Amino acid sequence: MVSLGDAEREQLERWVAAHGTPQQVALRCRIVLAAAAGATNLGIAAECGVDVKTVALWRGRFAETGPEGLWAIAPGRGRKPSYSARKIKAIVQATLLTKPAGMTQWSCRQMAHAQGVSKSTVSTIWRSHNLKPHRVKSFKLSRDARFLEKLTDVVGLYLNPPDHALVLCVDEKTQIQALDRTQPGLPLKKGRLGTMTHDYKRHGTTCLFAALEVLQGKVIGQCFTRHRHQEFLKFLRRLDAEFPGEITLHLVMDNYGTHKHPNVQAWLKRHPRCVPHFVPTSSSWLNLVERWFGELTVKAVRRGSFASVADLQSAITGFLEVWNENPRPFVWTATVESIQAKLARCRQTLEQIKPGCTAPRVRKKKAK
Repeated sequence: MVSLGDAEREQLERWVAAHGTPQQVALRCRIVLAAAAGATNLGIAAECGVDVKTVALWRGRFAETGPEGLWAIAPGRGRKPSYSARKIKAIVQATLLTKPAGMTQWSCRQMAHAQGVSKSTVSTIWRSHNLKPHRVKSFKLSRDARFLEKLTDVVGLYLNPPDHALVLCVDEKTQIQALDRTQPGLPLKKGRLGTMTHDYKRHGTTCLFAALEVLQGKVIGQCFTRHRHQEFLKFLRRLDAEFPGEITLHLVMDNYGTHKHPNVQAWLKRHPRCVPHFVPTSSSWLNLVERWFGELTVKAVRRGSFASVADLQSAITGFLEVWNENPRPFVWTATVESIQAKLARCRQTLEQIKPGCTAPRVRKKKAK
């Protein structure tokens, strides 16, 4: 009979009940618990569906090593790893810290040739370590001296919009090209993608001024041939007419020179219900209308073929109308603290790679 203390019995029962316990370990625990209850080897074997020798083995193992000995897991019978942990580490380190001669990133075949392994082995190792040398993301850290102040202001509008007011994200999408394909493409069909020629004819450009109403997702847009402060003033007057009354309009904008032109600033002073809020420099991701510009590009412009600027403007107007029939707001969830923490990690990583890379350069004036 196996002798169990209260602590050991409680530990074995906890392992049997836990969902994360391997089945073979749970079986051994049941064998020991049954033996402690006074059951014979034959009775335990019949109850657990194992051989009598297996029951005797784990009763003896428990008597020698205690509960921890039940976790001994023999190596599997399958195919053993072809490469050691040292070789795998060398491939990972080579991927992270080196580059092939004359190139910017490794491919599976190049790494396989350099390390003396197969390309499928390199691919498997990269997938298991979540390495993707063929992909890259763009970024830009803001150097705005008032970054935190502006960030808090804009994020506060998104997360806690003021009462009896509207938040409008305003921006321009400039130089939208009216591209006409040189040949008609084939339509989509079963087993075949739609096609379009790689070359095109340019028929001019248009500039879209747009304002996204954050709460409901409605978008007010207007196309112009240019994007000077004169056109921006016309668009502001339209926004003033679109939302009549005394309701306050909080306008989230970037730091483009048009938005800070003296004539624009004078107009804003004459219309105090339009309150400007500027995002930090190099932080266009803070302006939610940029997200809507992405929808416009993917769903109405990129695959289109336009014989004239008028055709392009008509397509943009059509997308605006369809969007506003059932507008979908973009919900902002990031807090100021979470954004600061992410940027701090990014700066720390950059400083480890190249110390001082985030500090702005200051040119010294030459003495006359």
